[in-house]
Amino acid sequence: MDTNDTDIYSSEEERNLNLGGHVGFDSLPDQLVSKSVIQGFSFNILCVGETGIGKSTFMNTLFNTTFENEEASHYQNGVYLRPRTYNLQESNVHLKLTIVDTVGFGDQINKEESYKPIVDYIDAQFESYLQEELKIKRCLFNYHDTRIHVCLYFIAPTGHSLKSLDLVTMKKLDSKVNVIPIIAKADTICKSELHKFKIKIMSELVSNGVQIYQFPTDDEVITEINSSMNAHLPFAVVGSTEEVKVGNKSVRARQYPWGVVQVENESHCDFVKLREMLIRVNMEDLREQTHTRHYELYRRCKLEEMGFKDTDPDNEPFSLQETYEAKRKEFLHELQQKEEEMRQMFVTKVKETEAELKEKERELHEKFEQLKRMHQEEKRKLEEKRRELEDEMNIFNRVKVASETLQGQSLFGSSQQSFRKDKDKKN
Repeated sequence: MDTNDTDIYSSEEERNLNLGGHVGFDSLPDQLVSKSVIQGFSFNILCVGETGIGKSTFMNTLFNTTFENEEASHYQNGVYLRPRTYNLQESNVHLKLTIVDTVGFGDQINKEESYKPIVDYIDAQFESYLQEELKIKRCLFNYHDTRIHVCLYFIAPTGHSLKSLDLVTMKKLDSKVNVIPIIAKADTICKSELHKFKIKIMSELVSNGVQIYQFPTDDEVITEINSSMNAHLPFAVVGSTEEVKVGNKSVRARQYPWGVVQVENESHCDFVKLREMLIRVNMEDLREQTHTRHYELYRRCKLEEMGFKDTDPDNEPFSLQETYEAKRKEFLHELQQKEEEMRQMFVTKVKETEAELKEKERELHEKFEQLKRMHQEEKRKLEEKRRELEDEMNIFNRVKVASETLQGQSLFGSSQQSFRKDKDKKN
């Protein structure tokens, strides 16, 4: 097929036709629903907030169950993320829910790098999915997708303004995950102050360029409700798993000496609004936004770092095979260069070692010659000493012999004298 044929095919227009009878492809939505129900769904929530702000209680309230929870102390050396995965079922729909808690967040004196473990964790999940996509034998159908679909950012109900840690963290996360800000423990602040606090938070987010998740308004079915809910951001929520009897029915609420705060009473808090928006209306959009926006951004940046492009310098289509071959040749060239550099380095090292060994050998030879000369000198001195001692011994022996001779003569003379004296006495 030449270029002209390709142009002809690409310029063909689509035509609308009328069917003469029922065919049956209008059942495709039902087929997709049936297949999705059989396969099940996954949803991953990242809970970011300071220790003790009520993240675990809120998640238990949100899904109307009790998740495993280990109380974290305020004495963590750093921030680490603790993911927990649960299999939930409602009617005939299976949901694999992963809740990721940020243990130790905001507890350190130096909070400058508190956001880094969170960013690294999100990137690690993207990288894991990308590696699965790049495999020759992919298993995306039953792959456990751990990419974070939504970040619930819990804000302390100070009533004043956002902390620097909150602004920095949300700014670092907004390009990687759908961020929904939440005012935790909203029952600790009065309604008028809460309203002012919401306005203050949104103003600070806008002025600092933080892009939080906006509920989609492009679908006519949900446009009205999502538009109205976007105006309620950030949601002020209260969490509780305790049942309190109000009137003739039991409700989840918090009991105080002055009254009862009902979790699902919209005049008391925004819990119902958040649950409606997060789970019942926009869960699929959160999953889709994660894949088409945040993951695509990560994937594009990662592939560009690896040298892959869609077009060449002339804006012509650039095939993956050509890119791979080009990168392969570049890699082999770099490898050859490194091998040559290593060989040259090895030769240089060998020469340097040989020179060092020769220098050591010369030094050892000089040392040996010096020791040899010292040994010969010591030997000569010892020979001289030996000769001197021999001469002294010879002299000593001659003196000894002479002395013994003189002593013998003296004894002989004395004996003759005494003999003469005896003879004279007898005469």
